[in-house]
Amino acid sequence: MPRYSREKSESGIFHVMFRGINRQTIFEDDEDRERFLETILHFKAISKYELYGYCLMSNHVHLLIKEIEDEISTSIKRISSSYVYWYNWKYGRCGHLFQERYKSEIVENDDYFITCLRYIHQNPVKAGLVKSVYEYKWSSYNEYIRNPVITDTDFALHMYSTNKEEAIVLFIDNTKEQKEDKCLDYYEKNRLSDNEVKEYFMENNFQSSSELQHMERVKRDEIIRKLKSIEGVTIRQLSRITGISKSVIDRI
Repeated sequence: MPRYSREKSESGIFHVMFRGINRQTIFEDDEDRERFLETILHFKAISKYELYGYCLMSNHVHLLIKEIEDEISTSIKRISSSYVYWYNWKYGRCGHLFQERYKSEIVENDDYFITCLRYIHQNPVKAGLVKSVYEYKWSSYNEYIRNPVITDTDFALHMYSTNKEEAIVLFIDNTKEQKEDKCLDYYEKNRLSDNEVKEYFMENNFQSSSELQHMERVKRDEIIRKLKSIEGVTIRQLSRITGISKSVIDRI
């Protein structure tokens, strides 16, 4: 299938998403998430992009980003390649981690910018991970109401008010609004959440999916069968969480 050129943005702002290949987990623990954010910060100094929002989910990432010197594709390639190199080293694996082609949409006006930012910050709430955006540690929301570390917050806050304190209050109120925002996403519905399935790993003292991948086959197959016997768990979901191919799981 031929690839098509990405749409050019007059504003230079994009809502970007990329996810694990076969929808597998890309962050096993907080160290992985911290490393990913450090990688974003590192390449800001090189590619000179501005970052207005982010959210790290278990198997995908949202970024609201503006290209300055380098094209957005170059920046995303740098971020993803660097993180994958480190991730593979840490877990003793090789090969791809992210789906090859990231998804993006242009953001050309203030209204849609605010919509995207709200949508990104509400992702963990809609996924059932937390009850409030304030509770989620791995998004840019708290950088807007505290001291920003990697997020360029002034650009968005100025859309609410030139008075920073007032702008923060309006930002908080807007983010709490319950709207059916339709933005770029990977639409997938699982009968059980990935986190619920991962509880099995914790109960059996597994720290990461890579342990299962390197396990002796008979023991590995037994665990896979037990997981699949749980009502609401699908083969596609198991493949995504464990990094083991669907064909192998189907055979098991």
